[in-house]
Amino acid sequence: MIKTYVEIVAEAQKYISTVSVEEAVQKIRNTPDILVLDVREPKEHEEDSLPNARHIPRGVIELKIAKICANENQPILTHCGGGGRASLAAKTLQDMGYTNVAAINGKYADLKAALMK
Repeated sequence: MIKTYVEIVAEAQKYISTVSVEEAVQKIRNTPDILVLDVREPKEHEEDSLPNARHIPRGVIELKIAKICANENQPILTHCGGGGRASLAAKTLQDMGYTNVAAINGKYADLKAALMK
């Protein structure tokens, strides 16, 4: 049976931590060493991005994450356009051995607006 994108994301979310936009904003504001990881495509990131967020597209996260984060206990929040890719990226990071990862389960526009308040 072929799984849909929605099914794959739902399966990943069974094994990862997710946070709402509001929870993410609090973590970003209250955790000085948090890594906010934008896993959107390059064009999306170039058009608009969060201040201080690092960018690694989801498709190459395994190849590039160690260059910006060698600490397996580093607090990491993944974000994308709507939460699905962030969940898949968080699962990948967790599978790689990162222990303090959560996906922001919300829309990029809502996250940016909340951070700008």
